[in-house]
Amino acid sequence: MHTFRGSRPTLEAVAAHAGVSRATVSRVVNGGAGVRAEVREKVRHSVEELGYVPNNAARTLVTRRTGAVAVVIAEPESRVFADPFFAQQLRGISRELSAHDTQLLLMMLERGKDYERIGRYLSAGHVDGALMFSLHDDDPLPGMARQTGLPAVFGGRPGWPGAEDEPGLLYVDTDNRNGARQAVAHLQSRGRHKIAIINGPLDQTSALDRLHGYCDALGIAAGEADPSLVAQGDFTAEGGELAMARLLDSCPQLDAVFAGNDLMASGALRTLRARGRRVPEDVAVVGYDDLEPAAWAEPPLTTVRQDVEGMGEMMARLLLRRIGLAEEASDAAPPAPVVTPATLVVRESS
Repeated sequence: MHTFRGSRPTLEAVAAHAGVSRATVSRVVNGGAGVRAEVREKVRHSVEELGYVPNNAARTLVTRRTGAVAVVIAEPESRVFADPFFAQQLRGISRELSAHDTQLLLMMLERGKDYERIGRYLSAGHVDGALMFSLHDDDPLPGMARQTGLPAVFGGRPGWPGAEDEPGLLYVDTDNRNGARQAVAHLQSRGRHKIAIINGPLDQTSALDRLHGYCDALGIAAGEADPSLVAQGDFTAEGGELAMARLLDSCPQLDAVFAGNDLMASGALRTLRARGRRVPEDVAVVGYDDLEPAAWAEPPLTTVRQDVEGMGEMMARLLLRRIGLAEEASDAAPPAPVVTPATLVVRESS
């Protein structure tokens, strides 16, 4: 890269170096359309050669874009930084945003009053759009996005009333119901008859869909599950540990458990060891997610794989398309919700 002393290179200097007009350089620098690929590449080469750095304040005035996207996770810091699910999803989001020269602004919810702070920030024009996930049924975040007109993409199937009929609603999810069916069908194929479930919070659609998949595989309606085989967890290892203890107390003869995520499954394994139950000889265990710790568990955990990192990339890609920051063919279909497949990964725990 050429190094300049004195004043920094201007838009005019880049135009002269590339042999194009100032307007063409402006369109390339600001992500505008209507520039041929070879011209765009020539301008980018000149920008790099001259060391030109766009004035972000001026660019925002011209494009009405900030070059930033908010990632709002409706969970406290203690949960976000302890659960590898969020790290993987953020990795995918960050990779896609970085590829389009867009910054990631992470926002989390520690207390109820944080909603007001986040709402003020999102409505003040600091970001071009928002990615929101780990939402709960009564979460005000979707309403905030609608009220401000901020483009948004959601992680997980929306569960608020009327969401299915909302035009243009975008989300990315995995087929949670089918994934749970696969998990329980696998346990049945291994000859297990007393199959318990450790749920995640039922005000989240992922947990509700997995409960319905469990019931589907057992051939029962959701309200017909044996209460002695159903325990409520919170998607944490500690919650899985406590839920497993309650299940063993309420149904000592259970011979399998499906946990709603890998962290709760790891907690269940700890309780089973503490109670002297062998896995899988006495109790088979299946989790959900297939994050790295699943393969490190003792024994290695059978689980349902969802492409968490890929889902993060898809969320970011949908939002970039919605706000016009991603190049796409003129005949491309409009952005639409994405549901990715879930796949059973069999290991020693079952």
